[in-house]
Amino acid sequence: MRTVLTHSTSTVSRQALLQAFDSLLQPQLFKDYGPNGLQVEGKPHITRIVSGVTASRALIDAAIAAGADAIFVHHGLFWRGQDGCVTGWMKERLARLLAHDINLFAYHLPLDAHAELGNNAQLGRVLGLVADARFGEQNLGCCGPASFDSGQALADHVAKALGRTVTLVHPEGDALRPIRRVAWCTGGAQGYFEPAIAAGADAFITGEISEPQAHLAREMGVSFIAAGHHATERYGAPAVAGQVAAQLGLAHAFIDIDNPA
Repeated sequence: MRTVLTHSTSTVSRQALLQAFDSLLQPQLFKDYGPNGLQVEGKPHITRIVSGVTASRALIDAAIAAGADAIFVHHGLFWRGQDGCVTGWMKERLARLLAHDINLFAYHLPLDAHAELGNNAQLGRVLGLVADARFGEQNLGCCGPASFDSGQALADHVAKALGRTVTLVHPEGDALRPIRRVAWCTGGAQGYFEPAIAAGADAFITGEISEPQAHLAREMGVSFIAAGHHATERYGAPAVAGQVAAQLGLAHAFIDIDNPA
């Protein structure tokens, strides 16, 4: 999936673009797993932005082909616990960014959390869900009313909206339990399942499922839907980058690098 490159009417400084992203996403409010903001410094003036989910080599190559001056992603290059060596895949990605003088901006939890443009808010928009409560660590999770006849009906709705198959684990012996409240948190938020249950959810939607969650779903009477880490996080980056680009008069395109996970 690729959005059309919007028309550019101006050029802004790297610092002005960073300030616009920081002002919108407020990264200082979050305890995160890596640095938020400018991760790789490129050219000092920016006209074109490409957004995507992950700073993969494929996305970087696509941004180069699109003539981008900056890339905006959810998953950047640097994470807590890395060994810090610039070898292998890291060297290849950095070499491309540096050779073409492209700025890399990455925002992780701040992009998940934004109340209107973030991954969770945008997934809710795509699924037709409106949050009336937040839950979990740093209030990242969303919860809101719904009306589905069963967990299967909700899973079918999610699969259709996201254009992919999903994994459903429903309560043991109660597969037809109606769904009146849905909790969701994008990406690898399977650890939020118990807080979602405590928040009163009849079903929980996230990107991934680990072994313990299947048992909890069966035992606790709450459906669990794993819809794909990438698939649930495709919407925040283009929403944020698109709004900032429009405000600053910059060209913007979202490039979705397919990922089955």
